[in-house]
Amino acid sequence: MAPPGLQLAPTRLLDSSCSLKKTLQCSCSFRGTPTPSVRWRVGVAPVVMNRTGFRVTSTTLGPWANSTIHLTKPPETGTSLLCEGRNPEGTHALTILLKSGRSSLVAQTFMKGLIRGVFYGAIGVTLFFLCLVPLIVKHIRMKQAKKIAAMKAEKSPKIRAHQGLETSLRPKEPGKSRVTPSPEQRILDPSPQTSRKSRIN
Repeated sequence: MAPPGLQLAPTRLLDSSCSLKKTLQCSCSFRGTPTPSVRWRVGVAPVVMNRTGFRVTSTTLGPWANSTIHLTKPPETGTSLLCEGRNPEGTHALTILLKSGRSSLVAQTFMKGLIRGVFYGAIGVTLFFLCLVPLIVKHIRMKQAKKIAAMKAEKSPKIRAHQGLETSLRPKEPGKSRVTPSPEQRILDPSPQTSRKSRIN
């Protein structure tokens, strides 16, 4: 019962928090007039002070009531934790969904393994390409050398044929013409010695 003349107020949740140190602990703070009482529930079962795996500490100061629950063992995945403040004027509650530390550890381990796998896979692919690049360059150079050799082989018969055609079409150098006089010309044109002899006679 509230003292006479005291203004009544329903229970209100002012603050809540959870932290993980050595164990998981959650706290709730309520305010109301008269001072509210705080209860904890795991699922639908109320937490008893001496229940194994849980430890509850509560303090009150005027209209404020603070309560903290410590979980001495890892909770099962999907466990719900209910913090409830109540007085004759009203009730206010907060539900907290808990996850198992094992599941988070498995998830962290999986993520670490995945990141390492991606990292080492990237290194392996990079080394593979670094080893493959010289072979690709060598293959490309061999192809280019074959193409150049084939082009030279195609050009050489054409050059030879062109040179032979120029040689056959080149005109022959004109030689000196030599005219041999016929016997009649020799008889008709007496030499100077013969004419001299005829004059002496």
